[in-house]
Amino acid sequence: MRATSVFLALAAALASSVIAHEGHDHDNDAASEAKSDVVVLTDTTFQSWVQAEDLALVEFYAPWCGHCKALAPEYEIAASTLLADKIKLAKVDCTAEKTTCADIGVSGYPTLKVFRKGISSDFKGERKAMSIITTMRKQALPALSLVSAADITEFKAKDKVVVVGYFSDNISKKFKAFDAVANALRDDYVFGYTTDKVEGIKPPSVVLYKQFDEGENKFAGKFTEDELVIFIKTNSVPLIDEIGPENYQKYVQTGLPIAFTFVANDDQRKELTEVLTPIAKSAKGKISTVFIDANKFGSHAKNLNLKEGEWPAFAINEPAKNLKFPFKGKKLTTKALQKFVDDYLAGDVEPDLKSEPIPASNDAPVKVVVGKNFEEIVLDKKKDVFLEVYAPWCGHCKKLAPVWEELAEIVAADKNIVIAKMDGTENDFPKDVNVAVQGFPTLKLWKAKTNEIVDYDGGDRSLEPLLAFLKKNASNKVTASVPKSADDDDDEHDEL
Repeated sequence: MRATSVFLALAAALASSVIAHEGHDHDNDAASEAKSDVVVLTDTTFQSWVQAEDLALVEFYAPWCGHCKALAPEYEIAASTLLADKIKLAKVDCTAEKTTCADIGVSGYPTLKVFRKGISSDFKGERKAMSIITTMRKQALPALSLVSAADITEFKAKDKVVVVGYFSDNISKKFKAFDAVANALRDDYVFGYTTDKVEGIKPPSVVLYKQFDEGENKFAGKFTEDELVIFIKTNSVPLIDEIGPENYQKYVQTGLPIAFTFVANDDQRKELTEVLTPIAKSAKGKISTVFIDANKFGSHAKNLNLKEGEWPAFAINEPAKNLKFPFKGKKLTTKALQKFVDDYLAGDVEPDLKSEPIPASNDAPVKVVVGKNFEEIVLDKKKDVFLEVYAPWCGHCKKLAPVWEELAEIVAADKNIVIAKMDGTENDFPKDVNVAVQGFPTLKLWKAKTNEIVDYDGGDRSLEPLLAFLKKNASNKVTASVPKSADDDDDEHDEL
C-alpha cells in the first residue's frame, strides 16, 4: 500500500515541532545515559539481549536524524512507564553498530521493531509515548482474552477501542472466525470474549466498545472473518476526527478513502462540523471524514492538488492508490459536498492528476519523467526503466543524485536501459499505476516486455549494488560495468 506524500509531510512537520518544544535529541544520550530507562545495545550485546527478552521494543536510529530526535523524548517517557509492565525499550545507533543494523535490514530511520525471544516484527503503533505504551501493552496481552461477565466493564476500559465477543462456547465456527480476526488484528485492537451469560446480549454477538461517538457498535453482518474486519475497522474511528501524523496510519488501515477538510480556525471547524455531519453519516463505512489543521499543515494541501491558503478546502484521497479528488466548488455547503461525495462514490468523479510540464529537451543521461510523459517513458515495453522518485528537499536524494547520473552514463550504451527520475512532490502517477512510495528516494524498476515492477530495497545506494540490481533484474541485457576508478573512489569515501 502506498503511503501518501501527505503523511510524509505531516510527520516531518510534527517532528520539527516536537524538537523545538522538547529540546532533546539522541546527541545528548551520552550525558543522560545514567538516568535513561532506555537500554543501549551494541553489536556485541544485541543478539543475547533480544533473545533473553519475552517482549521488547528496539529503536534503530541515527543521531543526525530529525525524526529520531523527535521520537527521543516520547521514547524515554514510554520506557519509564513500561517498566511497571516489565516491558523493556532499547535503542541501537546505526552509525556505530553497523553489523546489527545491516542484519536487521534497516533502510530508514527511525526503524522500530518488536522482539519476542529474538524474533522480530514491525512496530505498528505511532511514534508518540501513549501509542508506544498502549501498543506494547496490547502486545503483552494474548490476542484474545477470556473475560468473565463480572469483569467486562473493567475490560472495556482497557483502550479507546475494545472488541468483545459473546459466545456460548469456544469451539463453534463463529467463535473460530472471531478468534482468527483477533489474531490478525492484535496489534491494533484489544480483543476479549466471554462464554458467560450477559444480560441484554444474545450469543453469538460481537460488540465494539469505544470512548467516542455513540460509545458502542453491535455487529449485524454475516459472521465471517472479512465481515468482522470491515465492521471493526469502519467503526473504530470517529465519525469526524482531527487527523495528524499520530493517527494517520489508523485511517489508512481502514482501507477507506479519506475526505480531508482543511480549516484555519475554530469558527470554520464549528461551522463545517454541522455541514459535514450528515455527509459523514451517509458515507460511514465508505469514506472516513476528517479535519486537518490548515495552520500546521496547510502547505500540504498541494499534495491533494488544492490551492494553499484558500481555506476552508475539501478533497478526497485514496491512500491505496494515492488518487486525489479535490472539490472545486466555490463554497463548502452540505448540498454541494453531498453531491460531490455521492458522485465520487458512484464513480463519476475523475481523479485530479498533477504534472509538471513535459521538458522541452530530455537528452541528458537521466531522463526526466513527469505525470504527462510517464506512460511514454516508463511504460515503454521495449525498455527497462529504472526510476527514482525523489523530493527536492530530501537529503538522501541529493546524496544519490551524482551516483544516479553516473549510473545513467555507464549504461548509456545499452539503448534499452533507461535511468530516469521523477519529482514525487510535483507529479502524480497515472491512475492505473498502483505503486508504493513510502519515502524518498524510492527506486523502482519497470521491466521490459511485461512492465513488472521490481523494488530496489537494498540499503546501499552506491554505484556497484545499483548496477548489480539492474543486471540481475532487467529483461534486456546490461553490458555496462563499474569503472575501476569508481570502485576506488567509493572505497576512499567509505573510509572518511
